[in-house]
Amino acid sequence: MFSWVSKDARRKKEPELFQTVAEGLRQLYAQKLLPLEEHYRFHEFHSPALEDADFDNKPMVLLVGQYSTGKTTFIRHLIEQDFPGMRIGPEPTTDSFIAVMHGPTEGVVPGNALVVDPRRPFRKLNAFGNAFLNRFMCAQLPNPVLDSISIIDTPGILSGEKQRISRGYDFAAVLEWFAERVDRIILLFDAHKLDISDEFSEVIKALKNHEDKIRVVLNKADQIETQQLMRVYGALMWSLGKIINTPEVVRVYIGSFWSHPLLIPDNRKLFEAEEQDLFKDIQSLPRNAALRKLNDLIKRARLAKVHAYIISSLKKEMPNVFGKESKKKELVNNLGEIYQKIEREHQISSGGFPSLRKMQELLQTQDFSKFQALKPKLLDTVDDMLANDIARLMVMVRQEESLMPSQAVKGGAFDGTMNGPFGHGYGEGAGEGIDDVEWVVGKDKPTYDEIFYTLSPVNGKITGANAKKEMVKSKLPNTVLGKIWKLADVDKDGLLDDEEFALANHLIKVKLEGHELPADLPPHLIPPSKRRHE
Repeated sequence: MFSWVSKDARRKKEPELFQTVAEGLRQLYAQKLLPLEEHYRFHEFHSPALEDADFDNKPMVLLVGQYSTGKTTFIRHLIEQDFPGMRIGPEPTTDSFIAVMHGPTEGVVPGNALVVDPRRPFRKLNAFGNAFLNRFMCAQLPNPVLDSISIIDTPGILSGEKQRISRGYDFAAVLEWFAERVDRIILLFDAHKLDISDEFSEVIKALKNHEDKIRVVLNKADQIETQQLMRVYGALMWSLGKIINTPEVVRVYIGSFWSHPLLIPDNRKLFEAEEQDLFKDIQSLPRNAALRKLNDLIKRARLAKVHAYIISSLKKEMPNVFGKESKKKELVNNLGEIYQKIEREHQISSGGFPSLRKMQELLQTQDFSKFQALKPKLLDTVDDMLANDIARLMVMVRQEESLMPSQAVKGGAFDGTMNGPFGHGYGEGAGEGIDDVEWVVGKDKPTYDEIFYTLSPVNGKITGANAKKEMVKSKLPNTVLGKIWKLADVDKDGLLDDEEFALANHLIKVKLEGHELPADLPPHLIPPSKRRHE
C-alpha cells in the first residue's frame, strides 16, 4: 500500500555510488543542489548553473594585473612558445580575454563560437553580451604545459584617464565569473608602478571569497636595487592589506618572469627560489583539481542555502494584495535586519551572506510575488549532501590522488629547472661537490682532524658522548644534531671515526649556512673508506 514510502526511505539509506570524483560532483549538483538553486532563482542573483564541462575541465590559471605588468610575457615564459593572438608591449596591448588552451593545431576560436561549444566551460559567458564576446577568444596550440593546465590572459587593468572609457561590459563581473571556476588567480604587479587604480581595486574586491586561490607576483624585480626592492615589497604589502581584508598575509612571489638576462643580478638566488616555489604551486594544481572543485561546490551549496533563506523571508513578509511596492522598498532598505534575523535563527556566520549592497541592487528589479516560500525538503536534501555525500567524495579524492601521485605540470619552463646543473640548489649545501672527483669534505678535514684528536679517540673512534660535546657548540637544536649524527654514522656502529666526524662537521656547516639537510646521505658525501664496502 505504501510502497512509495519504503522506496524513498531505501533511496535515502543507500549511498550514491560514483566511479570518479568528477562524476560524483556532477551527479550531486544535478540531483541535489540544482533543484534548490532553480527554486529560489539563485542563477539570477549569483552565478549561472554549472555544466558538465565545469566538472571535467583542466585546472585553469587566471592572470590579472594592470597594463604592462608582464601578464602575456609570463604566459610566454611558462609555455616557452608564442601563442595565437599574443601581443606584448609597454602600452595596453592585450585588450581581450584569451583562454590559452591545448589543441592539436595552432589556431584561434572567436568568443561567439567558444560559448556554444559544450566541451568548453565557457557557455555561460554568453550572458555578458556581444561587447564581451567580441573581446574573448581561445588560443589553441599543442604544448606540453597546456596538456595539464589552461591559462586565462586578461586585458590590462587601466589607470588614470583610461578608466573613464567604458569597456562596454562589466569587467569586474566577468573576472568574478572566472574566479569562481579557476584553480589559481595570479595578481601581477610591476616593481616600478605599484599604484592600485580604482578599477584594479574594484577587481580585487570582486575576488572576495576566493582569497585562498590568490597568489601575488611582484614582477620585473631585477630592475631595482636590493634596498629599493625591500621598500617596494613593503609598500605592496601595505597596499594589499587595505584591499584584501583577510587576517593572513597573502603570498607574494618576487622575481623577473621572462627569459632575458637579469639587469641587476644581486638577488639572483632569491629570484630562483621564488620562481621555484611558484612553479611548485602551479605544478600541484592538476593533483589538487578534484579537491578544489569539491571545495567550490561546498561553498556554492552554502551560499545557495543562505539565498533560499533570504528569498523565502522576503516572500513571507510580502502582503497578498495591497501595498506590494511600498513593502518591497521597505524590505530592500531593511535587508540588513533580515540578514541578522536569518543569522540568529539558522546559526549562520555573517561571512556566509552575499554582499548587502549588491543584493539590494539586484532585488530592485525583481518581482517579489514570484518568490517561493521556504521548502524544507529541498534544504534537507542539500544538508544531506553536505553531511554524507561530500564526506564519501573526500575519501575518493584521496584515493584518486594516491593513484596518480606523479600528476604535475610538465614541459616549458617547468622542465628547465628540474634536472641537471641548473636545477634549483644544484651544487649548493649538501649538494656541494656532487661532480668533484675528490671527496668534498676532504679540503676541511685537516681542521676537523685537529679537533677529533682532542676528543680522546679509542682505536681511531670517538664515542657519542665525546662527539656530542663538540657538536653542541654549533648551538643547533638536538633534533637537528640527532639527524646529523644518523647521517654521519655511516657504518651504524654508534661511534665516529675521523672521516665520519669530518662529515658530521661538514653537515653542521651546511645547516648553519641555511641549507636543508638531505633525508639520506648523497653518494658523493659517503667517506672514501666506506665506499669500498658498497
